[in-house]
Amino acid sequence: MQPPRSPRLPSLARRAERPLAGVGVLALAAAGALAGLTPGVSSASSHREAPLIAGDPRADNTDVYAFVSPDKPDTVTLIANWIPFEEPNGGPNFYAFAEDARYNIKIDADGDGRADTTYTWTFSNHYRDDANQFLYNTGVVNNLDDPTLNFRQTYTLTETHADGSTKTLLKDAVAAPSNTGQASMPNYAALRKQATLELPGGGQTLAGQADDPFFLDLRVFDLLYGGNLKESGHDTLSGYNVNTIAIQVPKKDLALKGDPTRNPVVGVWSTTDRKGTTVVADKGGEGAGADKGGEGYRQVSRLGNPLINEVVVPIKYKDAFNALSPEKDATVTPVVDKVKDPIVPKLIQSVYGIPAPATPRNDLVEIFLTGICKACGPIATDLNSQQLNADVSKDKFLPGEELRLNMSVPPAATPNRLGVLGQDLAGFPNGRRLADDVVDIELQALEGAAQSGTIVPALAAGDGVNANDHAFGKTFPYVALPNTAAVNQATSDNPGGGVAAGLGGLSLSGFPVVGATALGGGVLLTAAAVLTLRRRRSGQQ
Repeated sequence: MQPPRSPRLPSLARRAERPLAGVGVLALAAAGALAGLTPGVSSASSHREAPLIAGDPRADNTDVYAFVSPDKPDTVTLIANWIPFEEPNGGPNFYAFAEDARYNIKIDADGDGRADTTYTWTFSNHYRDDANQFLYNTGVVNNLDDPTLNFRQTYTLTETHADGSTKTLLKDAVAAPSNTGQASMPNYAALRKQATLELPGGGQTLAGQADDPFFLDLRVFDLLYGGNLKESGHDTLSGYNVNTIAIQVPKKDLALKGDPTRNPVVGVWSTTDRKGTTVVADKGGEGAGADKGGEGYRQVSRLGNPLINEVVVPIKYKDAFNALSPEKDATVTPVVDKVKDPIVPKLIQSVYGIPAPATPRNDLVEIFLTGICKACGPIATDLNSQQLNADVSKDKFLPGEELRLNMSVPPAATPNRLGVLGQDLAGFPNGRRLADDVVDIELQALEGAAQSGTIVPALAAGDGVNANDHAFGKTFPYVALPNTAAVNQATSDNPGGGVAAGLGGLSLSGFPVVGATALGGGVLLTAAAVLTLRRRRSGQQ
């Protein structure tokens, strides 16, 4: 059988008028390549990706998603997550957004690497009784205003434009609490619904806890899944939660000049600003190249495409990268030097014998840094570079690491987890949907599939984790409800521990089901799940 081929993508916008001059390329590339295939990076997506941010989980961006809303295709949904590896039973204080931080989702409509629209959430804590109670809740919580909910967070949501003008969209809005368990919050879905609020002028938003939607197997560090892929197929993030901020807005609110027909492409990233924080000190005491943000705030975390900071940026520069905005990316020479000659394909060649693609890797630069267009690089199609926008000044375009979305591509009737490589133009790297398998996609891209149009058959199985442990919703905010069962399931008869999926998960004969997908109340076990169960059973006999 011939390996599947991705199509030559149709032109989605007018061709850029002239090629890019001097792609100063930052980071990207080798990029992300994959949560895995690089030794020494103990993180998933952007979970704990840099030394300083690893010690500040409430400021740590984990993932960013941007997609045309499948049930409301005249809108775009943006989702950003924080606080990696939330164990569901992490009481008594559980997981709160920081009061001294600003949580941002930024949109670049003209390709100059600067935000044209910024949505910012700032949070405040409220205790009903902080003198006589240590509990998060003192009884069953059925409503967000129940007196049994001892701790609440409210937030203000503002919208800032390129000229600095700011509009308050919501004030004293209530966030959904951490899910403290089924006895305390028997109907968490109702609490989430109460916390999902309408926005003036259209759209809606939610802040609160959710199941971590990212899925992958992190056992890559044992000689790339054991040297022969025998260790793949286990979702490392199964059972963990994150804090989610989601917003759904009309396309015109994001498009350059408010015209998504002429200017459908936007770049998206999220950041965290900490008050009074200096990320990298220079002689003047300010952050070296850092985005200062005003009012005593400093940017300490940043995320666009998944896996960039982990896999490309040297440890010495990871904190500095988190402090930069995209228009400064091309100035990071130590990272630029690694982009066109990435190490990951060489590692794959050394372990699996699959030849590394020839360098320089301008296709990776195009995917992650400039967006895909015929004038941008070797991928012969127009897809998602801001240079395709009719009203963009091409001479002001700057390469920068952003998650780029062409809003004119309609949602797929039958989404393919491999996105564009799976002939589904609505998927990653054209934005990112919750179910896009970015690990497998980026692995294939790193091995040259985006340029050749041919999937590398020897790596077609990827990491063996093809879907999240919980099904995603069909309406906003789409993310699954937070887990409630403990992730650590080590017992006398299961000393190795394991993952128990809270909230509707399934355990079979004492072994958690890995790779199970709920379908209409039933359960479909993937081959990886069955093999995992067999390995675990045989290991105990």
